[in-house]
Amino acid sequence: MSRHSLSAALLIASLCAGKQASAHHSAVMFDMSHISIIQGTVKDFQWTNPHSWLLIEVAAADGATSTWSFEAGPPTILMRMGVKKADFVAGEKVAVHAWAMKDGMPAGLLQSVVRADGSTINVAALERTDKDAAQ
Repeated sequence: MSRHSLSAALLIASLCAGKQASAHHSAVMFDMSHISIIQGTVKDFQWTNPHSWLLIEVAAADGATSTWSFEAGPPTILMRMGVKKADFVAGEKVAVHAWAMKDGMPAGLLQSVVRADGSTINVAALERTDKDAAQ
């Protein structure tokens, strides 16, 4: 096989693999028409592959609490974005900005986290705003 043929074959294979990988990462279960803001307390941050997870405890008006789970990217991507596992401290009060689940389950796709001091941790792999959804 010539170098030219090998290069063409590798290019075609990489294009096919890219389509398959993007198909795997569907966001159809999230309501991407607007970003929801959920206030709570960090319970845990799971620095895992293929997705990291932020769990927060959310208090209802009656005092009952529920755990919300927010999906984020893998550690390698988060590290490239400047995010560290130590950025999420159990017990810290936060406001989570996320695309919530369409079915109402207490979960979503994490976009950013605002701490009590006003600093923001941006973990959005996809950039989309409410304005984008309206178009």
